[in-house]
Amino acid sequence: MEKPKKLVNKITITLIILFISRIGIFIPIPGINQGEFNESISQNTIINFLNVFSGGGFSTIGIFSLGIIPYINSSIITQLLIKIIPSLEEIQKNEGEIGKQKINKITRYLTTLWAIIQSISIGLWIKPYTFSWNIMFFTDLIITLTTGSIIIMWFSEIITEYGIGNGASLLIFQNIVSNIPKNLQTYNSNNDNNLIVIALLFISCISILIINIIIQDSKRKISIIASKHLGEKNKLNTQNYIPLKLNQGGVMPIVFASASITLPQYIVININNSILQALFKNIINNNICYLTLYSMLILAFSYFYSSIILNTKDISENLQKMGASIPNIRPGEETIQYLNKIISKLTFIGALFLFVIAQFPLLTSKITQINVLQGFGTTSLLILVGVAIETAKQIQTYIISEQYDNIMG
Repeated sequence: MEKPKKLVNKITITLIILFISRIGIFIPIPGINQGEFNESISQNTIINFLNVFSGGGFSTIGIFSLGIIPYINSSIITQLLIKIIPSLEEIQKNEGEIGKQKINKITRYLTTLWAIIQSISIGLWIKPYTFSWNIMFFTDLIITLTTGSIIIMWFSEIITEYGIGNGASLLIFQNIVSNIPKNLQTYNSNNDNNLIVIALLFISCISILIINIIIQDSKRKISIIASKHLGEKNKLNTQNYIPLKLNQGGVMPIVFASASITLPQYIVININNSILQALFKNIINNNICYLTLYSMLILAFSYFYSSIILNTKDISENLQKMGASIPNIRPGEETIQYLNKIISKLTFIGALFLFVIAQFPLLTSKITQINVLQGFGTTSLLILVGVAIETAKQIQTYIISEQYDNIMG
């Protein structure tokens, strides 16, 4: 009975932390005119996009408003630094658990720095909507938001270590789910054909779900052989393989592409230069320019994440250390070129799938004249499905390991 109870404890810890992190978003920082502030940001596309990942934190300016965003950004920066700085790469590759702790420490420092920068930006941004803006209020705001971000980072690490699933992903998952009732209410208030809208929404979600599962689970198996794998009659046994996923970056390429595509809209609203305004308005309103730019951003971020996650040089060196190789491919430089070619093709196909999914709302609105997924976003659906699949796999793996321990016991 002790083993199942351990799984229940992990789930309980995860749920309690998710509940506390959700409550913290709605504890407002005093001194802000919330009514005037909410009215001013209602049409701000960038804030609306950030609210998806903060659970509405940028609308309330609560103590956990920054959420997990500084931690995610810092993790990305850390991975870039590892690629750029050889000493950090050596720490990660050769120092094992101690090296992992050093990298985590760097990520935490960067999270604190990033949270301070974002807090300063928010403090300057909300200045017109405060009752009494002064240095004391500004300092308190920075300290509160930065501390809240560090607490959320700590929560995510607790979930990852003592709970079920990846902490950062589950926190984003919770924030997206919390926005679903608001979006459904928007549909009910803005559409007369509610049954048609609900039916189309259901079909669209199922379609995206199926495509996303295919993307998440699809992989190319690169067979590898070694001298010890020689089978009967001197035939090579190629049951061992390198699994290369179709979409290495997961949902992150589409997240950053969506964030980047909102910048022209922000520029149009906030700049006074008529030439730049006309240029960016043409980009926004011209479907061909918009789709071309969006597809290029998704493709660029897909290749970027593939380069971070997979290092073909390391794969080639590890194969040589194991005395293994790819059939008909020479070890060394030829193996690296072969893997780069395969990964490049897979990344392109994965980015194409992401682009099609991202444009699903546009396609449905053109066909049905009803914008079914407006305000909900396929990016949100992709994240929900991806996190749900990964968490379910972790629970399944944990249950199987418990059953194995019981059998061995």
